[in-house]
Amino acid sequence: MIATDGGFDQCAGIDTQTGIEPVAGGGMIPSVSPTAEPDPASLIEAYFERGWTDGLPVVPPTEKSVAEMLAGAALRRDEVLGEIEGRNTVVIAEKVAINAVLAGCRPEYMPVVVAAIRGLCHPDFAYHGPASSTGGSAMVLIVNGPVARRIGLNSGNNAFGQGWRPNATIGRAVRLVMMNVMQARPGLLDRAALGNPGKYSFCFAERADDLPWEPFHVARGLRPEQSAVTVFASNSLYQVYNQLAAEPEPLLRCFADALCNLGLPNVKGFNQALVVLAGEHSEILRQSGWARRDVQRFLIEHTRRRVADLKGAARLPGEAMSGDETTWRYFFQNPDDILIVCAGGRAGSWSACLPGWGNKWTKAVTTPIGEIP
Repeated sequence: MIATDGGFDQCAGIDTQTGIEPVAGGGMIPSVSPTAEPDPASLIEAYFERGWTDGLPVVPPTEKSVAEMLAGAALRRDEVLGEIEGRNTVVIAEKVAINAVLAGCRPEYMPVVVAAIRGLCHPDFAYHGPASSTGGSAMVLIVNGPVARRIGLNSGNNAFGQGWRPNATIGRAVRLVMMNVMQARPGLLDRAALGNPGKYSFCFAERADDLPWEPFHVARGLRPEQSAVTVFASNSLYQVYNQLAAEPEPLLRCFADALCNLGLPNVKGFNQALVVLAGEHSEILRQSGWARRDVQRFLIEHTRRRVADLKGAARLPGEAMSGDETTWRYFFQNPDDILIVCAGGRAGSWSACLPGWGNKWTKAVTTPIGEIP
């Protein structure tokens, strides 16, 4: 249902492209006179009733605003952006544009939203698992390259928090597409036991200057001048605090401890995790001369627990056996499965660990962002 200059467009039945259901009982929200001006408050209430929102008020889309959103990424209305295998779901550009308007995006944000949606649809991301499981993962969007500065994405103080329209609305648009187009609605295909506040929106940019090493998207195989968004499924966020460490080893031991606590779903290993270094901690690593690979290898070696600990916490089956006290279970296998990004404020001895969804079949996907026309 889109507000137009003359009223509403009607949605009849279930649309196989959007996955939007009718009002309970098959009723329709009534149209208005062609000469009437749509009432935004009534539209917003109608969207709430139909389950088209994330629980917060949305921006009623119009034909004009949807057309402008499509133009922001030079897309045709019927252009296919991706498909979710196993769900018989095709994602059409017009539906993404509608949800971007609902989320409050500006047209210049649309290329970032599109790249993120393409990442969700990539087979390596294995969308069904992180979107539908009881784990309740947030879809974390990490933006790199010139587009971040151009549209004003926050990469500094409060990078994960409120107050920045691009961060808030881009992440929100992706979640609304998941709900309205991919049918990942709470209680339907989203079966999270608790959920995650990051499911409303979780989008930030990597800091572009004073990095200890190459930018994150370059480490992922792209050129420095390219823009990209990486989609990563995370169940949780741990802030890591260390004000005393002046060398990499003691600092990284704190990260390793956060990444191998007994409550993590990744306790059986072979999944990805995201480490976000804020200013003071990234500066320690920059001054030390440690490369990204040095950090990854150190963390692999130190993110481990004794089998006796894991069995004692019922994280591994079976009774404790001889040798369990000296047998180690490592949480990561491949250095590249520890993703490292630099963002956040320059001051403050805080960084963050974001363990992955906890299943070895999903992987972060990095997608180049098309140029804004």
